[in-house]
Amino acid sequence: MMFRTPTRRLVLGGGLATAAATLWHPRAALAQQAATLQLSWLHSVQFGGSYIALQNGYWRDAGLDVSLLQGGPNAPVEPPVVAGTALIGISAADYTAAAVTQGAPFRIIGVAMQKNPFAIASLPGNPVNAPADLVGKRIGMALANMPVLEALCAINGVDVAGIEVVPTQYDAAPLVQGQVDCLLCWATDLPVAMEIQGVESVTMLLADHGYAVHSQTYIATEDSLANRRAELVALMAGEARGWAEYQADPAAAAQLTVEMFPDAGLDLPTQLLQAERQLPLMFSDLTAAEGFGWFTDATVAANVETLALLGKPVTPDLWDRSILEEVHG
Repeated sequence: MMFRTPTRRLVLGGGLATAAATLWHPRAALAQQAATLQLSWLHSVQFGGSYIALQNGYWRDAGLDVSLLQGGPNAPVEPPVVAGTALIGISAADYTAAAVTQGAPFRIIGVAMQKNPFAIASLPGNPVNAPADLVGKRIGMALANMPVLEALCAINGVDVAGIEVVPTQYDAAPLVQGQVDCLLCWATDLPVAMEIQGVESVTMLLADHGYAVHSQTYIATEDSLANRRAELVALMAGEARGWAEYQADPAAAAQLTVEMFPDAGLDLPTQLLQAERQLPLMFSDLTAAEGFGWFTDATVAANVETLALLGKPVTPDLWDRSILEEVHG
């Protein structure tokens, strides 16, 4: 039984090597300003709101001819944004922090996932419901993610030495076959793959236990903030409209994703379930009150604290809310 669903966050250690990736863009319109949105991974309903914005012409109506550049295991987000070939990239606060320490001039201008999707997946017969339950367990994970496990344990007063780490491929099979007791994964992929195969699982979100790292974040360069603000506002406004429609009808977003990318190997049941599982990660009381992508000084402070535990110290200046204030103001 094969469950593997590759996810950039788990496969990569965050390298910045450049690579080709696939563009998806509408028919070019006359007198439109070209702008590229660099996605963080391969096409899937993970980016459903962007597909809706493209399909419904929200960017075109605002004067932008937007192309979506898919990511993947050999297509990191940061280089095209630094080079200016992508106006905005979709990344995560820990990746951006690492790039900034290497001199990249990034600012986080929006936060799509209000809760980090990292989770511990286990089986009902031997569940992990809280970090303390990890003691004495065998956890399957990529060794590159040890800082994540260590940070979770530090936040919750758990001795990481009491957990047996088993290096595994990004696949649910070791859990299902009893080789490990739990897996470090994204809540929206391996648990979804298991459910599609009829395997029930228990999912513990790290974000529910103090692990605060903004994910699916929108990054832009300081130069773009200074010189291409109107385009940034237009692109983010289109994203906000697209994701509002996704929230209202995730099933339609899943259907559109499968139809838009017929060669991507996507199946509708998986995309539907992933779309539903994403909703509580992306939408919250905060986004209901302030708008899609919002973040506060308090959520930034929590991120700064967790990033320090991950060995990626940053200051609150990494976040810039001015584009969102124009979009939602």
